[in-house]
Amino acid sequence: MRRDGHGIDLDTSLGYLLKEASSALRTAMEAVLRPLGMTITHYSCLELLAQRPGSSNSDLARGAFVTRQSMNVLLQALERDGSVSRASEAPVGKALPAQLTPLGRERLAEASAAVRGVEVRMLGGMSPDEQAAALSALRSMVRSLRDEA
Repeated sequence: MRRDGHGIDLDTSLGYLLKEASSALRTAMEAVLRPLGMTITHYSCLELLAQRPGSSNSDLARGAFVTRQSMNVLLQALERDGSVSRASEAPVGKALPAQLTPLGRERLAEASAAVRGVEVRMLGGMSPDEQAAALSALRSMVRSLRDEA
């Protein structure tokens, strides 16, 4: 709370600092992905498919924090450029599971190395114990906010 007793003091607000950190992280990630011809959502989609092969458009949209429509447009573009393949018919229901192609895995490896460099830079001033504590605190915050929703 501000000294006048109203509102939020931005200098001491954890929420504001998290938003500032998120913005700085996004800017740094965009800077390393742009030369690779990728956006953060593009990278997120490839990473999600590597870790969860066969994910549906809806699953990928949730994981990348975008709408299903935006993810569908991205998946179509990734199919056209040869990074992703999808079945022509849904095995069950309407969902078309997506898979990384060998080209998609190559592009992901390059992007992952660039993004990992950003994360290493972000954590450079923290000890392993501080990193573990930050991870635990952030997970706790996410749980608390989702539990109340």
